[in-house]
Amino acid sequence: MFVDSHCHLNFPQYAEQLDQIRAEMHEAGVDRALCISTTLEEFPEVHALATRYDNFWATVGVHPDNEGIQEPTVADLVERAALPRVVGIGETGLDYYRLGDRTVADMAWQRERFRVHIEAARQTALPLVIHTRQASDDTLAILRESGQGQVGGVFHCFTETEAVARAALDLGFYISFSGILTFKNAADLRDVARFVPLDRCLIETDSPYLAPAPHRGKTNSPAYVALVAQLMAELKGVDLAELGRITSANFEDLFSGVRAA
Repeated sequence: MFVDSHCHLNFPQYAEQLDQIRAEMHEAGVDRALCISTTLEEFPEVHALATRYDNFWATVGVHPDNEGIQEPTVADLVERAALPRVVGIGETGLDYYRLGDRTVADMAWQRERFRVHIEAARQTALPLVIHTRQASDDTLAILRESGQGQVGGVFHCFTETEAVARAALDLGFYISFSGILTFKNAADLRDVARFVPLDRCLIETDSPYLAPAPHRGKTNSPAYVALVAQLMAELKGVDLAELGRITSANFEDLFSGVRAA
C-alpha cells in the first residue's frame, strides 16, 4: 500500500532489528523500501539488503556532506549501478548547512561531486536522488546546466520553498516528503505539500532520522511512512488508500527498475 522511498537500513542501529522492522512494515501496510547509499564504502551493505529482501531496492551514491571518504568517479557509479536491484543514483546534491569557517566558494568539491553523479545518471538512465540543504539555488543551477529533460529524479526530504518546488517540478523532478511534514513548526512545508501535484509526490522516512509525530525524537522506521501518508492524504483531500496507490505508482514510474526486478 505504501512505499518508503528513502531510508538507511544499513546503519548500525538496525543491525539486529531487520526482522522486527520488516514485521512492523507489514503491519503498517508498507510493502516496499528503497535503501539509500551515502558512501561507496557502505554500498556493499546497502546492496546486500536489496539482494537479500525481495521488497528492498538500492541506490548508489555519495552524500554531499560526507568528507574523508572514497571520492566517486563516473565509472565507479556506473559500474555499481549495473548491479541487480540498483535503481537510482544518489543520494547526491549540495549541502551548505555546515560551512563553518568555509565559504560557498570553498565547496567547489561538492559541486564537482554532484556533476559526477549527474553524468552517471545520464549514462545509466537512472533517476537522481537529490539532497539539498541551504543550497537550492546552486542545486537547481547545476541541474539546469545538465540540460532540461536530460536527467530526472526526486528532491528527497523536501524542506524548501514553494518556488524551489516549482522549479524542481519544471525540471521534471518528483518531490518527496518526510516526517518533517508532521512537525508542529512545519506549516509552511504543509503549504508546499498542498501545492505539489499528487502525481509528482513521494513519501519517505529518511530513517533513522526525522521520525514523524507522535514519535519525534525517536529512531525512525519505514513503518512510520504510513503516518506521513496519513497527513498527506488530509492535505490533499483524498482517502488514505488512494494516497497510497498514487504515491506507490509514482515510485514505480520514477524507479522503473522496481517493476523489472
